[in-house]
Amino acid sequence: MARHSRLLASAASSFVISFVLANPATAQQADAAGDTSVLLDPVIISGERDEDPGNQTATRAATVLTTRITRSELDAAQIFDADDISRLDPGVSYSTSSGSFSVRGLDEARVLTTIDGIPIPWLNDGARGVQGGSGSFDFDTLSALDIVKGSDSSVFGAGALGGIVAVRTLNPEDLLPGDKTFGGLSRASFDSADESWGVDQALAARMGDTYMLLQGGYRAGHEEDNEGDVGGYGAARTEPDPLDYDRKNVLVKLRQHFGVDQVFGVTGELYDRDDDIDSRTSSTSTYEAGSVTRREVEKRERISAEYELGVGAGAWLDAANAVVYWQRQELANDLWGERRSSPLGAYSRLNDIEDTTFGINGSVMKHFEVGGLTHKVSVGGQAFGNRTEQMAEGEDNCPPPPYSPFNSCNFLHTNQADMPEVHGTSLGLFVEDEIAVTDRFRLTPGIRFDYYEQNPQETAAYEDNATYNGLPDSSSDSAVSPKLRAEFDVTPNATVYAQWAQGFRAPTAEELYLSYGGPGTYLSIGNPDLEAETSNGFEVGLRAKHDDFDWGVSTFYNRYKNFIDTETIDPSVLGLSPGDYPFGITRYYNRANVEIYGIEASARWQLDAVWHSALSVASYVGRDVDTDVHLNSIPAAKGILNLGYDNGIWGGDAYLTLAAARNDVENDISKTPGYALLDLTAWWKPTQIEGVKLQAGLYNVFDEKYYDALDIPDSATQAKEFYSEPGRSFRATLTYQF
Repeated sequence: MARHSRLLASAASSFVISFVLANPATAQQADAAGDTSVLLDPVIISGERDEDPGNQTATRAATVLTTRITRSELDAAQIFDADDISRLDPGVSYSTSSGSFSVRGLDEARVLTTIDGIPIPWLNDGARGVQGGSGSFDFDTLSALDIVKGSDSSVFGAGALGGIVAVRTLNPEDLLPGDKTFGGLSRASFDSADESWGVDQALAARMGDTYMLLQGGYRAGHEEDNEGDVGGYGAARTEPDPLDYDRKNVLVKLRQHFGVDQVFGVTGELYDRDDDIDSRTSSTSTYEAGSVTRREVEKRERISAEYELGVGAGAWLDAANAVVYWQRQELANDLWGERRSSPLGAYSRLNDIEDTTFGINGSVMKHFEVGGLTHKVSVGGQAFGNRTEQMAEGEDNCPPPPYSPFNSCNFLHTNQADMPEVHGTSLGLFVEDEIAVTDRFRLTPGIRFDYYEQNPQETAAYEDNATYNGLPDSSSDSAVSPKLRAEFDVTPNATVYAQWAQGFRAPTAEELYLSYGGPGTYLSIGNPDLEAETSNGFEVGLRAKHDDFDWGVSTFYNRYKNFIDTETIDPSVLGLSPGDYPFGITRYYNRANVEIYGIEASARWQLDAVWHSALSVASYVGRDVDTDVHLNSIPAAKGILNLGYDNGIWGGDAYLTLAAARNDVENDISKTPGYALLDLTAWWKPTQIEGVKLQAGLYNVFDEKYYDALDIPDSATQAKEFYSEPGRSFRATLTYQF
């Protein structure tokens, strides 16, 4: 109760400060601007042609593959974090087991995630279960979220095999429309699923042509509820492990405008999540029951400088953007416990992986006419260097090595790096040209060149590795990824399109250089000879947009070469005998041929002035073509139906989510039954207080027991109910914009 009281006090203080700072002129400015509901950019989810692309470059402009969902729709679904994103689109979700977004059946490093144009790497230590990072940002800081589905590296770069999740953070201009010189956005929220409270405050100010933003947020809660009802300790437990977490973020921006067409900016950002876990699911044959605690930390920090140009027709450039950045991301897992098996007594492990990147990316765009054809040419690229470090530290009661062949300490690898420090370099260049062949027919050819190099470095921590056998070889490769898209306006409101595009993904550091194990035990290793993954993606679809009815349908087929996975190998492949690693050898390797195909459809109706409805469905199939093994990353077929009411003062929505059973998987625990969920939300804008909005939602109204297939890890060790999703839960949000 003390913690909740402090959070309530923080929320109240935030709102009091906001009301005090909002001087009487605010109401007049709001009246001039019209509706004061959160004045943010549209949120882009999956694919519809931008109505007015204006002077956007290729990395920012919407295409026929882009659908835009407004910020009010994002708020209506009460999206608090990445795990909630599946409420917006049945083909997009977030896997809590891997800490990565999933788009069209691919996740982890095969979905490219960026923030303000800066790549957010998905990290994985390869052996000790430390992985994630794709969602290391706070949704309260976002002004837009772009998800481009499909296998296409032509513009955004390597890693976009499943799609791109490109998020953009709030700018001070978003809170200062017209002539406003001071504004802000306050938010307080509650979620009963994890008993969490959150507060967020953004303040923006303008002095002449200089804009400033300061935003900070804090959230604290407990373990997320599930439908398990078995307590106790060990593998039979189905209730979640008790957990306390807090999440903090800070965003600072300074943006200088020159005229009406140029902006220079500087951004600083900090994100930090800290989980303290009572690990009751830990093995009771290994540890004393109740003795194991864990601390999981996820951090990201960055400093960037940005430039934007957007000028009128006839200038030498129609648009340009560039960003120079430094970013560091860290994941850590710290464990303490009392062992009851040898070695007995106190035991601790701190496993950490860190990636530090310095880079630049940007693009330019120009319209011109040649030979009677109108061209929209975009040219851009990126270059960055990164350093990946991994370390495992710990204490136990093992005697100093060497150990006898049958000593359990042979299995406890610590105070070492499981891979060398890796220095990477990446370069990408692209060009594309949208050609207006006629008023109704457009062709967009494009091509991208990518190059990567990974160089392992000798370090004392890696030399301490029990499997150390010298420094592995460097890895490098390059690829040319072409694209061709055709669009034809069947009517002024409907466009049919077809696209072929290639994708490219370089192997990650742990896929190349992991070395975890020890002689006489087991071995998990990377493969410096891995080939980069490539893909061919084909998509055909139709998008139509009318005053009160939008709809679209698409089908796609993606074929992947050199798909990176793990396999158990015979010791003789490495020139070893069976007795060297009697518990097996696992190695990364390339699957020759993998395919994913599917269909998506969506529609939105504005039934009359106050009623609206929407429907979206997605279904995918993914498998190894040569072995007919289905991929565990493919989600169940799903549809979302929405019916809502909005009279400008109050409203509400009902969301019905239907998911099919998932049976085509690699193992039985990954199979999931079908389910049906009903979510109800409501909101109110009191006319007495300008800028205030109160929202509430009741989720999983009928307390359905269900499973999100992507939240079940491939190496699941608990009873299945442990991985069930939350039952009935309640959310509330109070927002004030001034």
